[in-house]
Amino acid sequence: MLSQPAPLVSQTSGRPPRPSLANSSTPWNASAAHTTSPARAWACPQIGIGRAAAVVKPPGADPIVLLNPRIAAASDEMDEKFEGCLSFFDVRAPVPRSLRITVDTVTPDGSTMTTVYERGEARLIAHEIDHLDGLLLLNRMRPGVTPIPVEEYRKTAEATGRAWSYE
Repeated sequence: MLSQPAPLVSQTSGRPPRPSLANSSTPWNASAAHTTSPARAWACPQIGIGRAAAVVKPPGADPIVLLNPRIAAASDEMDEKFEGCLSFFDVRAPVPRSLRITVDTVTPDGSTMTTVYERGEARLIAHEIDHLDGLLLLNRMRPGVTPIPVEEYRKTAEATGRAWSYE
């Protein structure tokens, strides 16, 4: 796993034009990729691959494979939650994000699929799409806000060790 300051982590994944894995001969097995990583999500630039693809594993759900994803729409309703990132193992940062996003992706057969994601899934997917666009969570933080060390984060009320709560 690459971490900051590895150059590929903060570069776009070849957009535009977007490289496609849909017609690629590159082996791609999202389930196998997730069983070897403690992460819940990763984008190709984080593992040294300059492709527009990411895998998101929401808690208790099957992996979501995103090929050439684009956020087509985002709600004005937002919240701010702490996020971690494999590019910054030792910090957490509060990041504002839309509570609902509409994402266009390419399926393995080359067709386009549109899916609406809400709350925690929207946050995870937007975070990974940011990586594909060369953005890190630091780019999304409000001005004047800084990341905090994981040790400090663990002392906060939000440090539950579970998925974000939207009750």
